[in-house]
Order: sequence, then C-alpha cells, then structure tokens
Amino acid sequence: MLHIVKLAVGCRTLDELATRMRTHMVDGLGAVPTRMMPKKADEVLAGGSLYRVMDGMMLCRQEIVDLRAVTRGDGTSGTLILVRDGIVPITPRAMRPFQGWRYLKPEDAPPDLSHASDGTRGLETLPPRLRRELASLCLL
Repeated sequence: MLHIVKLAVGCRTLDELATRMRTHMVDGLGAVPTRMMPKKADEVLAGGSLYRVMDGMMLCRQEIVDLRAVTRGDGTSGTLILVRDGIVPITPRAMRPFQGWRYLKPEDAPPDLSHASDGTRGLETLPPRLRRELASLCLL
C-alpha cells in the first residue's frame, strides 16, 4: 500500500477543502485532478489515502477509491484521483511546497488525530487554526 501527498492549492482550512470537494464530484466521489497517473497505481488502490497539504502543513487525508485516466479540456491526458467524502484530520506536519504529488509510505504517514497515541490525542476538538499554529511552533 502507498499513499499520495498533494497540495490543496487555494485552500487554507479543512472547511474550504470540504466546500471545494462538494463542487468537484464524479459519480458521487470527490475528484482531484492531476496530470500524471501514478506508476504504482495498484499499490495506491490497495488502501491508500490522499494526504492534503494546505498553507505549508499536511492537515488531513481522504481515502482513495479510484484513479481514472481522463482527457483534459485542452486535449492533454490527465488523471482524476477519486476520494471518499470524509475528510480525516491528521496530526499536522510541516511540508514544503512541491509540484504535482508525492508518494507517502504508510510508516511515514502522520496518524489520524482521533487515533494518535503520541500525546496529540484529543486535538481533533481544537479549532484547525489553533492546531496549525501549535504545529508551526513544533508543539505537536
């Protein structure tokens, strides 16, 4: 199994991401466009999640359901990463900007806030802005 990390360009909060996902749906699933089809698609589809980076912080994940090859509006090929509706907050992690997406090994993935055992358990009840600030100060 492998996960994918991708920037959520233009989103600063989980609420903004949720709004965007409701407007970008295909077959009842959230659709995240990207240029390249993962070469390790089988590993990603074996239980991987899409981890989202917003404003320099990896903040959440969504379960990947499918990867679909598409033809984009300009005639070039592209890929839709189809994800389940639920956005799962994770233990925030700082991350530098990058283009496209990156693979993330399961052992390197930050834990969900609701399942964290590293002293961050219960932080899912804090406002996202406060979680982000604590993470930027290296307090999470």
